[in-house]
Amino acid sequence: MVCLGNICRSPMADGWLRYYSNKNQLGIEVDSAGTANYHIGKQPDERMRKWSKTYGVSIDQLQARQFNVSDFDKFDRIFVMDQDNYKDVIQLARNENDRSKVSLYLDEMYPGENREVPDPYYGTDHDFKHVIELLDQTTQVFLKNAGFKLH
Repeated sequence: MVCLGNICRSPMADGWLRYYSNKNQLGIEVDSAGTANYHIGKQPDERMRKWSKTYGVSIDQLQARQFNVSDFDKFDRIFVMDQDNYKDVIQLARNENDRSKVSLYLDEMYPGENREVPDPYYGTDHDFKHVIELLDQTTQVFLKNAGFKLH
């Protein structure tokens, strides 16, 4: 899961995928990163942590890190939250195999529409809740489309 600073959208997407993987014993390895190095080593945004807990998902244990080329080797799928981060990740791709792993996360729920997960950072509590709910729905759709059964 990749966004710009790795403190709002990507840790929450990471949190939902971890939540469903653990709850359903799916064994999925999940991580999140940012394309920028603004917040390396820091916890997710306090507002995102607060609101995620109200939905039953804690992301307190996560720490921001920057996306790097070795992530193409570690992960089968690389989901980005918006077009700018898509371009940044694609620029790091070494070959077609790397590029084929990268897609917009909301394409899972809205195939081919190239929708972006809105960045709530400068928004209100409503914006954070909206993003959390959108990422939850998308994660469920992704897992079902991938053939996993959820409880």
